Amino acid sequence: MNRTPRSIDEALRRARVFEGEYTDADLKQAQRTLAGHLHELRWVQFLTSASHERPSAPALLHEQAAQDLRLLCRGTVQHHQAAARISAFDTDRDPGGALTFASLLYLADQHEGAQFWWHYAAGAGNVTAALCIYLLHLRHGDMRDAVHWARQLHRLNSLNWNTYTPVDHHAGLPACRTTATASVHYELPASGPGVCEEALRSAVDDLRSPCFGPLGPVPQPIPALAAHWADLVAC
Repeated sequence: MNRTPRSIDEALRRARVFEGEYTDADLKQAQRTLAGHLHELRWVQFLTSASHERPSAPALLHEQAAQDLRLLCRGTVQHHQAAARISAFDTDRDPGGALTFASLLYLADQHEGAQFWWHYAAGAGNVTAALCIYLLHLRHGDMRDAVHWARQLHRLNSLNWNTYTPVDHHAGLPACRTTATASVHYELPASGPGVCEEALRSAVDDLRSPCFGPLGPVPQPIPALAAHWADLVAC
């Protein structure tokens, strides 16, 4: 059992960090960790101030992300290729159809299933799916995950693949970015026609959801979904 120090000098000696107990690698790692925290703080401050520049933006960043993600999902399910993409997803697991199906699930408040299929589409190179995941993490306040997906979005853009983009979002990184920060500038079109989200929830209730091991039940499309898509997404 340690005894109580008898003097201030003895207490200071005990508290002293002795040179040699930390290596150069420890010091560099601590510097990288501190730099990462500072860059993350600046990134959050930048996003918050940028959102305030929009006259119609809510006061909080996560509210703006939720609003933009819903707008992106509505535009995706109302795209003229949406039904064909859903059919291709049902038969061939088309990544563009996975994006459409995930957007449907999100609007029907099936967020876990939506995230699963957005990951699938983003893994196949779909930029819009990566933007959806980025906004989803912002919505939940998961800032580090949002930073990761902002960087993924930049990498996908740099590949310049011709992937399915139902909503023209112009997502990219600011010109003044550094390797340690990854905010995303994106522009979405004005809000289009609404969708009947109650009808979407009813349609999702009819979907099959087989279990995939530790992932649990994952919603799957059914052939009738594409056949009735126009009526489903009409408000």
